[in-house]
Amino acid sequence: MNAYSQLPDLSPALPELFLAIGALALLMIGVFGGRRITPYVTALSVALLAVAALPLLLPAQFGITETQSFHGAFVLDGFARYLKLLTLIGSGFAIAMSVAFARNENFERFEYPVLIVLSTLGMLLMLSANDLITLYLGLELSSLALYVIAAFNRDSVRSTEAGLKYFVLGSVSSGMLLYGMSLVYGFTGQTGFAAIAAAVAAQGGSSLGLIFGLVFILAGLAFKISAVPFHMWTPDVYEGAPTPVTAFFAAAPKIAAMGLMTRVVIEAFEPVTHDWQQIVVFISIASMALGAFAAIGQKNIKRLMAYSSIGHMGFALVGLAAGSKAGVEGVMIYMTAYLAMTLGAFACILSMRRKDGMVEEISDLAGLSRTNLPMAVLLGILMFSLAGIPPFVGFFAKFYVFLAAVEAGLYPLAVIGMLASVVGAYYYLRICKVMFFDEPARQFLPMPVELKFTLGLSSAFVVFFVVFAGSIVEMAGTAAGTLF
Repeated sequence: MNAYSQLPDLSPALPELFLAIGALALLMIGVFGGRRITPYVTALSVALLAVAALPLLLPAQFGITETQSFHGAFVLDGFARYLKLLTLIGSGFAIAMSVAFARNENFERFEYPVLIVLSTLGMLLMLSANDLITLYLGLELSSLALYVIAAFNRDSVRSTEAGLKYFVLGSVSSGMLLYGMSLVYGFTGQTGFAAIAAAVAAQGGSSLGLIFGLVFILAGLAFKISAVPFHMWTPDVYEGAPTPVTAFFAAAPKIAAMGLMTRVVIEAFEPVTHDWQQIVVFISIASMALGAFAAIGQKNIKRLMAYSSIGHMGFALVGLAAGSKAGVEGVMIYMTAYLAMTLGAFACILSMRRKDGMVEEISDLAGLSRTNLPMAVLLGILMFSLAGIPPFVGFFAKFYVFLAAVEAGLYPLAVIGMLASVVGAYYYLRICKVMFFDEPARQFLPMPVELKFTLGLSSAFVVFFVVFAGSIVEMAGTAAGTLF
């Protein structure tokens, strides 16, 4: 009996176990089934992600229960539950959205959905990490799969270059993260988040070595959310990677990395809040400013979405900089809105196909309202939402993070955020102007069913968020409360 009592309780890690066993099974199916089995592997991958979400929905008191396993290294609380569901949704839609593209671009390989499932497994581990070792395991498992799918289209020089850039810069960020973790361990003697916080509190605050460690950890995590000044890979990788891969990069990994960053600073470094707040405020302002100004001159819509993503991570960090429950709640609402808007926008980008292949220039959307009015209207709504114009979800997302910053006394940060929103609105509204007022370009091919479904669902969420905002805000508030 005693030997069994030492075994960890595996029930909190059921989603991760489903994904790990399922991914290995799908890999075997793909290896022995060959190319013809790829559509089935794709469908089974989406089903696997849906099954992994079920244990997260089971507890009656959503977000109140907290369970730890593996001697406290793995935690399942409301915060992890909420963001894991978002991550699984993002990954599932990213696989589904790739079906038509894979068929048309000779991109149909069974390894692609399996790599997304393995990357998602790493992301779920990141969100439940309660220890520096678990944090690193989850981050690297997720990243290694991402490096491969960035360069997945081996026949394209751009794709190979994107994968290589991402791998080299990602390796540098991993090195910085590990160096920071070793410094924190050296100065506290602990790897568990709660134990690190207790050790820092016992020391009576921060030492120079600990602050250096904190800076390096935040630098490594800022790379994963593509926050300035660790954003340099984003435009090139977004443009060079196959479009479904870009859609995946823009959604699920950002949610997981933002969740991990939030847990690390709130739980492990709570006694030195003032020190990490300054760092987060700096990268937030820099990301919002660069995202607002650098996107203005872009002609390629994927590069524009890359700078847009950098700016949105800056806005989400405004909530984190507040360091309060309201701030974390704001971050969670922001990531929910960001996921919906990004999936919808990329459904439209993936629909930019003519008989001679995919197109990516903003000018290719010219006169879309006269060739495909429903797509033009829905993409216009998504652009308004990304710009933060009411009554769409993007406005409420920004409202909650700015409100948290004002409540925390960070008035300059909130004002800079609002100004960056105004500047950023220019390039979103420019796309609307091109679609509705320019002379029509050649018509796109009809939109595949899975892209219609994704666009319709995300647009409905963006437009009708105001109707069910109360329940989502309440869930995010309950989930954020588990960190405090």
